[in-house]
Amino acid sequence: MARASFSSLIIFLILHLTITTVAGDPDDVALLRNRHHGSGPAMILPLYLSAAPNSSTSALDPRRQLSGSESKRHPNARMRLHDDLLLNGYYTTRLWIGTPPQMFALIVDTGSTVTYVPCSSCEHCGRHQDPKFQPDLSSTYQPVKCTIDCNCDNDKMQCMYDRQYAEMSTSSGVLGEDVISFGNQSELAPQRAVFGCENIETGDLYSQHADGIMGLGSGDLSIMDQLAEKNVISDSFSLCYGGMDVGGGAMVLGGISPPSDMVFAQSDPDRSPYYNVDLKEIHVAGMRLPLNSKVFDGKHGTVLDSGTTYAYLPEAAFLAFKDAIVKELQSLKQINGPDPNYNDICFSGAEIDVSQLSKSFPVVDMVFGNGQKYSLAPENYLFRHSKVRGAYCLGIFQNGKDPTTLLGGIVVRNTLVMYDREHTKIGFWKTNCGELWERLHISDAPPPMDEINSTEAVEPSVAPSASQHNIPSGEIQIAQITIVISFNISYVDMKPQITELAGLIAHELDVNTSQVHLLNFTSLGNHSLSKWGITPSTQAAYISNSTVMSIIARLAEHRVQLPGTFGSYKLIDWNVEPPSKRNWWKEYYLVVALAVLITLLVGLSILGTFLIWKKRQQSMHPYKPVDATVPEQELQPL
Repeated sequence: MARASFSSLIIFLILHLTITTVAGDPDDVALLRNRHHGSGPAMILPLYLSAAPNSSTSALDPRRQLSGSESKRHPNARMRLHDDLLLNGYYTTRLWIGTPPQMFALIVDTGSTVTYVPCSSCEHCGRHQDPKFQPDLSSTYQPVKCTIDCNCDNDKMQCMYDRQYAEMSTSSGVLGEDVISFGNQSELAPQRAVFGCENIETGDLYSQHADGIMGLGSGDLSIMDQLAEKNVISDSFSLCYGGMDVGGGAMVLGGISPPSDMVFAQSDPDRSPYYNVDLKEIHVAGMRLPLNSKVFDGKHGTVLDSGTTYAYLPEAAFLAFKDAIVKELQSLKQINGPDPNYNDICFSGAEIDVSQLSKSFPVVDMVFGNGQKYSLAPENYLFRHSKVRGAYCLGIFQNGKDPTTLLGGIVVRNTLVMYDREHTKIGFWKTNCGELWERLHISDAPPPMDEINSTEAVEPSVAPSASQHNIPSGEIQIAQITIVISFNISYVDMKPQITELAGLIAHELDVNTSQVHLLNFTSLGNHSLSKWGITPSTQAAYISNSTVMSIIARLAEHRVQLPGTFGSYKLIDWNVEPPSKRNWWKEYYLVVALAVLITLLVGLSILGTFLIWKKRQQSMHPYKPVDATVPEQELQPL
């Protein structure tokens, strides 16, 4: 997507769908998405918006306070995030629609409300990651008929939707209702929900690799509003984006217990139809920027949008932020950005290891109206320079002449963000998103099958048949999967990034970082060869069937993708290792080692006793070789 100034951009959004008759209920109006690999342009929100609903008067508003009977513990849907913020410009999750389930990779987007996928009848849809949705193959699909207030296709008497985004991409189609499943990590059973079945898509929506959009915004068609209105989940969801160069992460539909040190900011649903926070101050290296707090309250206020890559500040705030950062980085050299078409602010001479960036770059604090402070690590406002190693660029830009403050995904990398819509607040908690379940002390094992009312809750395998990989059918026990990858980077350059690389591989194979281990690393001049082992999670004795088949599919279909910072690479080989084919001592190496030690000690003791006895015997009866010439002197005992 080309980057441009938006100060002169005028967009009129025509929204054709109104599901409820409540006056002024906002429909889906999305922020502009930046999916460029480099830095981002000034961002702007759509210039035309309907008024936000009054949550205190709308009986249909799912953000209402739950009564005592409704406040019981709800199940939630725990789902993994895929892709990478800067490489792809978005994060996706897997959603299954229909019976039997059809899988889709959907961009998680808090700035949109409609969830939609390409339909088999689509007249103008791009080539995406998965096949189009086929309503005829789903026994539970039903079209949404024009018995409600909606834009109606008079020929088919079916409700339609039409969405236009600020970057000029569009999506339109019909509305359908079907069973939606959330994968086998979720407690939440499959639910019926309304979604869009695309017939036409243009712009970035046409060219993107992902299949469609998962709308998490506030509106009647939002998947969150539909689930909360049914009272099957609490009115809350959480997103956790991976860190710099790592990608992936996790999401939760429904509530979770917030960590004790989570930082909260108030979010006013009447202030804007978008999720917002009451940002009051920004500090750089402990020093407050000389700004009036009202600078962060212009137009739509401070908006948090998961579908936007970078962050954008009003002009005055950006200039103050840039000057403060430059002042703190006098020991680094300011250089040109990776793309000559943009005036990116970049610095060279910093550490390559992300964990060491705080030695060169200052902490940036965001202070909210309640006085609580959310601290940004360097990875929350920087992106890697794609052409200079050890160089980084500011991922926060000026928002043209638009007074809105827009906080995109970069600001919340390695941060659990809780959108608590029930209590109108948003929480932030710094963590490693690749290990979120462990850090929250939540098991990622599937729920017991007797707690699930439908078999569709079990995530369908995305892998080819087991026979294609010489894997036995039925329940299998895999103790380890090994992969061999070659890189065109030397061992010296690669060594400092081993931990980072393990996280990337874990993300690509959809496992926890703790399950990926470096087994061998060989230097081949300017190239290197690495062998990795994927082992069971800490709670399991073996890798589960679904995980094994998913990993096999990703490897066999060459879906493992690593950032360009690691140069070119090639998957050389992979192998699954059942327990029967594994060296038995690897399973119980501590027990084996102890047994060997005891055996050795006992053996040495017996051998010593034997030698002493032998020595004594030979001293009494000197040994004489048979048929040998006996020398005059007596042979010395052995």
